[in-house]
Amino acid sequence: MNELSPSSLHTRPSLLLRVRDWADASSWEEFYRLYRKLVYGLARRSGLAHADAEDVCQEVFQRLAQTIHRFEADPNRGSFRGWVMNLTRWRIADRFAARAADRRAEPGATALPAPDLDQLPAPAEIEEAWNREWQEHALATALERLARRTKPRHFQVFDLYIRQHWPVLRVASELGVNPASVYLIGHRLTQQLKLEVARLHRQLG
Repeated sequence: MNELSPSSLHTRPSLLLRVRDWADASSWEEFYRLYRKLVYGLARRSGLAHADAEDVCQEVFQRLAQTIHRFEADPNRGSFRGWVMNLTRWRIADRFAARAADRRAEPGATALPAPDLDQLPAPAEIEEAWNREWQEHALATALERLARRTKPRHFQVFDLYIRQHWPVLRVASELGVNPASVYLIGHRLTQQLKLEVARLHRQLG
């Protein structure tokens, strides 16, 4: 059966629990794919070049591999994605500090103060952008999963009717389906998409 059933959204343990097992390569690949875009995007927005942003990604995920087994979803510690955001900010600050040190080491270079986190965008600004991108990324990932688990014709109906806001009769005529089916498919897949987004939030903190 290709349809995404609500029960299928709750069958696997949390991804954060599965990646504590370093031997679980598929879970680590999924985890990396879901979080890398956020880490890389924050590094680039902070002013790092592509190569430095890639290094930040590598360093953040190395640190996560070393410490994720100790992380517990604890209200006093904050969310997991907040923890990843802070790890990223610290690695970005390290990059700026290293770059400033290299400049000071150049012959004839004038003294430059070592940068710190205060030279990065304000924490509130970083958090707002990070959370906005997280929401967008969670939705895009949920849509990708929904498309894989749904009949292609049904997903076309959903895409045209719900996402592109085509009128019901136009969708029905274009795809050769009953107008009532357009309503039904649109409603059902919208609910399944919401469940998939909620699942991502539970799995990824």
